[in-house]
Amino acid sequence: MNIEESPELRATELGAGIIKRSTTLADGRELIYYDDPGTTLGAERAVDARTLDPRPDTATMRLDVLTGDWITVAANRQNRVMMPSADADPLAPQTPTNPSEVPSLYDVAVFENRSPAFGPALTEALGTAPAASNPPRGLDDLDALGLGRTRTSVGRCEVVCFSPDHSGSFGTQSVTRARTVIEAWADRTAALSQLPGIQQIFPFENRGEAIGVTLPHPHGQIYSYPYITPRTQRLLDSIDRTAPDLFQRILEFEQGSERVVLQGEHWTAFVPFAARWPVEVHLMPNRHVADFAETTEAERDELAPLYLRLLRGVDALYETPTPYIAAWHQAPVNVGRDSVRLHLELTSPRRGEDKLKFLAGSEAAMWAWTAEIPPEQSAARIREAIARVEEAGE
Repeated sequence: MNIEESPELRATELGAGIIKRSTTLADGRELIYYDDPGTTLGAERAVDARTLDPRPDTATMRLDVLTGDWITVAANRQNRVMMPSADADPLAPQTPTNPSEVPSLYDVAVFENRSPAFGPALTEALGTAPAASNPPRGLDDLDALGLGRTRTSVGRCEVVCFSPDHSGSFGTQSVTRARTVIEAWADRTAALSQLPGIQQIFPFENRGEAIGVTLPHPHGQIYSYPYITPRTQRLLDSIDRTAPDLFQRILEFEQGSERVVLQGEHWTAFVPFAARWPVEVHLMPNRHVADFAETTEAERDELAPLYLRLLRGVDALYETPTPYIAAWHQAPVNVGRDSVRLHLELTSPRRGEDKLKFLAGSEAAMWAWTAEIPPEQSAARIREAIARVEEAGE
């Protein structure tokens, strides 16, 4: 490990006193450090002196003509690291015995995934990203149905490390660290939206082996898609069939119900009227915001502690931590900006202390859901769990 300062390191001051420091890894992938306000880290960062294999070829997308969905075939992801020990953690800072992905000690680190589902190729060459040989040719091209259609799976996948610690989750971080991650989400959303061919940006966190997590390190990911995802296409269709202010109507409807879990000046968390999962909470800004890049400093400041309260309450539902998917839905880059509102959909399959909801015949095959726990009951349980955590001073 070379401990000299990287000559290409570029520093930028962001909101809330957070410093962004950009560099590259040994194979040309982008690495960005986000330093907490008042960090104890210095300005220097180590050079990534590893000798790495060339980056894998960009995956291919195939069209499912029955549904119109594009399926990425990424064989490079088959041999990903699975639940390594702490001394082999690929997301921890590098040591002489652990040649991990991050050369230096950090507060928050974001880097391009070594085994991406999308990218590194883009529709046009940019920086170290090559131009794809068969990229999507716009949304109309992607909408066209036909047998045997393929396109290059252009885009970018990034890893967001919440902490240098080997274990934990977003909910185990401090308010200061949560605020740094939120700033990183906003900064990356703005930057990724400018890449050639990107149609949607998706920050998310998978938590727990029951969800399929392969690394226990506290981290999330950001996917940059070359298409509008099927879920968002369904959402856009619902907006077209109702009204452009559908999200505001939903928010007001939920705020007047017994399903509200937490409410602040800028954000409201609630169990939705038609919740599918045993644990499902949506968190929405109180004004229209298309994505994280459009949020104000005040909104980000309130979100950090409020989101932590929600996650810690969900963890307190049972004696052990709750597996979940924290999915931050954002408006597409080029359409629906005035109607699709940024919001979190936090879902867990945990329906009891030792029971999980599995998607079997009807739900997996036909997308026809049955919910076992009434949303009003779920909201009451989450409110009570949040109250217990706060009463205990945790």
